[in-house]
Order: sequence, then structure tokens, then C-alpha cells
Amino acid sequence: MGRAMAGRPEGRLVWLHAVGLGEALALRGLISRLSVREDLSFLVTSGTRVSGEILSRDLPPHAQHQFMPFDLPGPSKRFLDHWHPDLAVWSEQDLWPGLVMRSDIRGIPLVLVNARMNADAYARRSRFKPIYADILPRFALISAQDDRSAFHLRALGAPKVHIDGSLKVIAPPLMVDPEIIVELRKALKGRFIWVVGSSHAEDEALAILAHKAVLARDPTALLIIAPRRPQRVAEIAKNVADAEMSVALRSRGADPTAQVYIADTFGEMGLWYSLTQVVYVGGTNGSTEGHNPWEPLALGAAVLHGPQTANFKEDYAALASADGAKLVNKPNELAALLVPEVLWPLRDRGQAVRRARMDQMDGLCQSLLDLILD
Repeated sequence: MGRAMAGRPEGRLVWLHAVGLGEALALRGLISRLSVREDLSFLVTSGTRVSGEILSRDLPPHAQHQFMPFDLPGPSKRFLDHWHPDLAVWSEQDLWPGLVMRSDIRGIPLVLVNARMNADAYARRSRFKPIYADILPRFALISAQDDRSAFHLRALGAPKVHIDGSLKVIAPPLMVDPEIIVELRKALKGRFIWVVGSSHAEDEALAILAHKAVLARDPTALLIIAPRRPQRVAEIAKNVADAEMSVALRSRGADPTAQVYIADTFGEMGLWYSLTQVVYVGGTNGSTEGHNPWEPLALGAAVLHGPQTANFKEDYAALASADGAKLVNKPNELAALLVPEVLWPLRDRGQAVRRARMDQMDGLCQSLLDLILD
């Protein structure tokens, strides 16, 4: 309803909006880079409960979270009257026409960053083309992830679109509890550890078969399965048991002494990525079309993945062109790659791609700072 649950900080305020957790977490890197201006504070809005819970404890300094108000006159007015943002940054596809229009009328500079729009998303939005033709020209800057998204945005009425790649590459590393990571490293010392992260059923099936082969050469090896939806834990545990491997659950406080450890908790993905040499990125073997490859790279892990990566098409293409990540289709191929002499060079090449992509974002960040100065 637009009723503020926190006070507005003094000075200039940048308001950033993203619909869900993944999109909102990607904004942390942008906040960190804009924080070179010490007089800036940041408000991040989102629309899901999980995003609110995690962002409330996982934002950079001088940043706070509130839920997005309804796109209605009353809630919008209360929100804008209280926060008085000096810049409004919208992320990906989540645009609310009323709030965009009311912000523009108040003279608040508008920016759309990390914009992503495939053919299906464009087809849905093209039914409301007159609305987009009205709101998109109100943006002082529109930055898309790729050529395809830029083309669709221009077709909807955006007068000019920059192509800067995915904002997720500059996101800070996922949070890691320093006490827990020390305890786990001590408990797991000497074991080869690999992770299938943000996994779905198709990824887990591949990983479980691959881990059987890994165990044949290294009986102490540990596979950590960190599912995208922890509610699936019973299904995953049964599949591991059916493959005749021992299994332990993080949610039950079990020590990771089994052959497979299911990390069925929220907000600890950074912990698992920090423990391992390599992450097989989930969602890349089915209709999900892939999850973020930059998160494991930011914490020093090499990246392996399946063939379905449309959500991060340009990112995986950039990594593939530098041999900074490897596509794996079969369990035996996956098992063969899980050796240090392959993983360390793979990780180093992936890190080099990440650094280069981060440098590309410098221009976008300076453009946002220029808008705030104006």
C-alpha cells in the first residue's frame, strides 16, 4: 500500500527495483559501484517474500529493502512522497506503467538496466504496445543484455537501447558465514568436493550417475546437491538412496560425512560454492534454461553446465569462446572432467572472462552517476 516501514535517509537516494530474489541480488554489484559517491543511499524494492527476507540481511551498506507498492494512484503517491528518489533504476522486465509515469512527471530520471526480452516475452508485451510506446521513451537510459533484447525493446517503442551484457557479472560474491565455512573445511579436509548448484531433477539425475563413477576412483569424494527448490528434498534423497549411495541432509543438522550431502536450505549457496573446486550449474538440462554461471566463478569455482542455457545465452557463449566453462551432456563425460588438472585451468580462464565483462560495466555505472549529478 506504499506505507513506508523505514525512514528516508538524508541526501541523495537511488531507488532500484527488481521483481524477485535473483534479479534483486544482481543489483548489489551496481550499488557497490555507485557507492564511490559517498553521499548516496539506496532503496531496493522487490515483489516476493523470499526476496524481502534475504535482501533485508544481504544488502551493501547504505542500502535498505522495501516491498514494491501496488501500481495504483494512492500507494504510488505515498511511496514517492515518502522516498523522494533522485534516480529510479528498473531491472530486467518488471515495469509498472503507473509508477513509471508518475516518477517521470515528478522529474525523477528513469533508467532500465539488465533488460532481457526473448521472443515469447516480446509476444506477450506486444499486445500492450501502446502502453510501452508511452513509457519506454520516458527512460533516460535503457541498457539491454543482448542484441535480441535490444531489438524487441526498440520494436516496443524504445528510442535508443545500449547493449552492456548481464548485470549479474558485477554482483558481489554470495554471502558466506566465516565461522561455518571454517568448520566445514576442517570437517571435509582431504575430500574431493563438487557441487550441483540450483539443481533441478534433470541435473541431479546426471550428477548422481557421474558421482558413482567418481566414487569408483575416489571413495572419499563428496557430491553436494543444492536444489533450486529445497522442498524437493525427499525426492532427491530417494533418488540418491536408489543409486546405492549414502545421503545426509543439511536441514537436519547432519554432518557431511555421507557420499552425497543435500543442502536443502535457503541463503547458503555461497557456502557450498566456497567449498568446492567446481560447480555443475543447474537448470541447464531442462526447460528452466539455465542459472547464473557468474556466482560460482565469483567464489573461485570452475563452471560446468548442460546444453539448455537460454536464460544466460550471451554469458555462456562468452565463457565458451574462451574455454572458460564446459558443456557436459553425459555422466561419464562429467566424471572425467572432475579432476584438478582440468578444473584449475578451466577456472582461471573463466575468471579472466569475468574480469573483462566487469570492466565493460564501468561505462554504464558512470552514466548512472551522471544522471544523479544532473
